[in-house]
Amino acid sequence: MRIELTSIFVDDQRAALEFYTGVLGFTKRHDIPLGDNFWLTVASPEAPDGPELLLEPADHPAARAYRDALVEDGIPLVQFAVDDVGAEHVRLSEHGVSFTQPPTDIGTAVVAVFDDTCGNLVQIVEVKPEPEPAS
Repeated sequence: MRIELTSIFVDDQRAALEFYTGVLGFTKRHDIPLGDNFWLTVASPEAPDGPELLLEPADHPAARAYRDALVEDGIPLVQFAVDDVGAEHVRLSEHGVSFTQPPTDIGTAVVAVFDDTCGNLVQIVEVKPEPEPAS
C-alpha cells in the first residue's frame, strides 16, 4: 500500500495553482475541467512520478468549517518535508509568504508554519538525523 494522492481544500483553484507552483515550486500534473471546477494536481519536482497533491475546491460547507477551525486553532492542514527549514523560511519570506510560526527547533526536527494564501496553514519540517549510537 502506498500514498498516490492526497488533497488540500483551497478557496480558489487557480490562485492555489499559482501559489503551489510559482511560490512553493511544485509542478502541475493534471488540470482537467470538471464542471465549474478542475481535477487539479501538483507534485514535487524532486519526485515527479511520486504522490500528487489535489487542490480540492473548498465549496462543501463541512470542508470550509473543518479548515477554518484548524486555522483558528493554528493547526496546519498539511506538512511538507524540506532539507533546510531556515533556508526555506528566508526564500518564502522573500516571496511575501506570511509565517505564523518561525523556524522552531522541536528536538527531533525543525519546523515552521505559513499561510498558503488559499485558506490553509502549511507546516514545513526538516527532520534531524538520528544521533550515532554510543559505542
